[in-house]
Amino acid sequence: MGIFSRFADIVNANINSLLDKAEDPEKMVRLIIQEMEDTLVEVRSSSARTLADKKDVVRIIERLKAEASDWQNKAELALSKDREDLARQALAEKQKSEEQVEAYEKDLSALDDQVSRLQDEIGQLQAKLEDAKARQKTILMRGKTASSRLDVKSKLSNGKLNDALSRFEQYERKIDSIEAEAESYDLGNKTLADEFAELESSEKVDSELEALKAKLKSNKKEN
Repeated sequence: MGIFSRFADIVNANINSLLDKAEDPEKMVRLIIQEMEDTLVEVRSSSARTLADKKDVVRIIERLKAEASDWQNKAELALSKDREDLARQALAEKQKSEEQVEAYEKDLSALDDQVSRLQDEIGQLQAKLEDAKARQKTILMRGKTASSRLDVKSKLSNGKLNDALSRFEQYERKIDSIEAEAESYDLGNKTLADEFAELESSEKVDSELEALKAKLKSNKKEN
């Protein structure tokens, strides 16, 4: 895959969409960031090579322009010496140099466009990389939370859990039955504590009854 096609894939990538398809979100995040960093290095290297090529082309253009100027001077010198034949040859060489200058200037224009595009792509990729790093922790937290939720839901929907709960309810009902059976043996059997509790309760009722009779008797005397 070329630098530019891979760069386009990364810049246009929806990171959340990629993570949705990933089995290991944490690993996927690291791979995405690593891919961005590797691509950024390649794009910067390509930009550096293109700038070097541009400098070479500029030097060639300057050399060819100097050659064209030199041939112009030679043609003028030949004419001043009545050597039109040499002047014609010198002008022909000058024309070749100028044609080469035009060709290299086209190459230079293409290189300028490529450098401009590379610089723009470096900026976009750098921004994308910084955004991915800033969101890395949040994305990993979301991935772990989603995995935990999925694990809980899978366990809740697991038939084994339902079987365990059913057995637990059976044991609970069995214990209730045992407790009820134990309590049935105590029915009709009063303990010593029960006897004293009844006496205390009876005395309290008698006391309140006597107090009520005294109150009524007092009210009749007043009337």
